[in-house]
Amino acid sequence: MRGVLFDLDGTLLDVELREFLGRYFHALDETLSPHFPGIDLVPSVLAATDAMQRAHLGATNQETLVRAFLDRTGIDLNGHWPVFDAFYRDIFPTLGVGYGPVDGAREAILAARELGWKVAIATQPIFPRAAIEHRLAWAGLSDLEFDVVTSYESMGACKPDPMYFHQVCAQIGCAPADCLMVGDDPETDMGARGVRIRTFFVGTGSAQADGCGTMRDVPALLRYLDAND
Repeated sequence: MRGVLFDLDGTLLDVELREFLGRYFHALDETLSPHFPGIDLVPSVLAATDAMQRAHLGATNQETLVRAFLDRTGIDLNGHWPVFDAFYRDIFPTLGVGYGPVDGAREAILAARELGWKVAIATQPIFPRAAIEHRLAWAGLSDLEFDVVTSYESMGACKPDPMYFHQVCAQIGCAPADCLMVGDDPETDMGARGVRIRTFFVGTGSAQADGCGTMRDVPALLRYLDAND
């Protein structure tokens, strides 16, 4: 069985990540700060997000977020999920104005499906599944089915930790050597090489990848690997 892992932001979704995160944290602060009086919400969330990106064996990313937020603020997020759920349901979808599909992204996913490959949306799992579903919609991909979509509920590591890539491969039932990672981040995505996943860098330059180009190149690459590997 073969599998392909697609990064989301900048790979399938045409988004400038720094600008998007500015929108996100502004909306988060404006909407949720009234529910957390007496604390500086955004720095606390950032600190908890940083904890998710460090090694934390035996806990999901979401559990790590909760623990780090509690340690910093004394507030247990387990008593506040409804306000976060409402934010991701009602406010988060409005943050996608101006974003859309990367040219060739849909065709790459369809090519993988036609070949019978397993397909994972291997985005950085620091958001809940709801936020990732909205970003897939912005990318024009919400009508497609995926074998795995990584989120903070289901993952226990973040890219480029080798544990992240091992978890995704296990979830799609493929050996790392039988997988391809497609992404635009030379550090987090191309870190897949450390577990013998082959890599395709969406971009140009000196990324330590097995190949590079645009998303329009991916269908032909998948067909070549399928026929010749």
